[in-house]
Amino acid sequence: MKRTVFFVSDRTGITAEMLGQSLISQFDDLAPERQSLPFIDSVEKAEAAVATINLAGRAEGQRPLVFSTLVADDTRAILQRANALVLDFFQVFISPLETELGLKSSHTAGRSHGMQRASDYNRRIDAVNYALSHDDGVSNRGLDDADVILVGISRSGKTPTSLYLALQCGIRCANYPLIPEDLDKMRLPGKLHHYRGKVWGLTIRPDRLHQIRSERRPDSDYASLGNCRREVMSAETLMQTHGVAYFDSTNRSIEELATVILQQAGLERHLF
Repeated sequence: MKRTVFFVSDRTGITAEMLGQSLISQFDDLAPERQSLPFIDSVEKAEAAVATINLAGRAEGQRPLVFSTLVADDTRAILQRANALVLDFFQVFISPLETELGLKSSHTAGRSHGMQRASDYNRRIDAVNYALSHDDGVSNRGLDDADVILVGISRSGKTPTSLYLALQCGIRCANYPLIPEDLDKMRLPGKLHHYRGKVWGLTIRPDRLHQIRSERRPDSDYASLGNCRREVMSAETLMQTHGVAYFDSTNRSIEELATVILQQAGLERHLF
């Protein structure tokens, strides 16, 4: 079933997209055509958004789905006029909270993804810079400051997981590749044996690794299924030998991997 889905917000739209996507992902037969309408922060923009939504509905012959995190009462009222199913997250969640807490909300736009505190923002930027400067074993400096050190063979998901931990969780994460020399000698890279309490590993199924590497370097020994099998087996043996807990990235999203690592390492996720 094809259906146009709008995410409407008075700021970035990230919250509306996250909540809305979580809901529509539960419908396997739905083929959503997603459109984001951010920064709808005036009556004129709200009216234009309604026109866009109604136009899509007429073209498709079905009411669009609208997920909204608009805060201002005037823009929210205008959006409700759209010929669509409008799911107003502000109304659904804030009103019951006001009743339960006996408090009125501030009705302030952009609280979720704005710069509320400079210290939080600086922590996030610091974590991202740390991940970039310690990607793929580029540097051994500053490992005392690492919250997590990821190891794994090439294309097992180390870099995206490191960057997600930094950007979304404020975690300083370094990552190191397990290269053929490490696998032959059954040793951890560089100075990592001094930091084994921070080291976690990633592995991946050989057939999936073969597919990923073939897209990068087709018809190479590096990408061959036989080599992928050897590297995965050797890497898992190495990590078991050194007492490094590892997680399979084959069927796990980056978000899932990051959450498992945070949980196992006993680290706090910083919300921004």
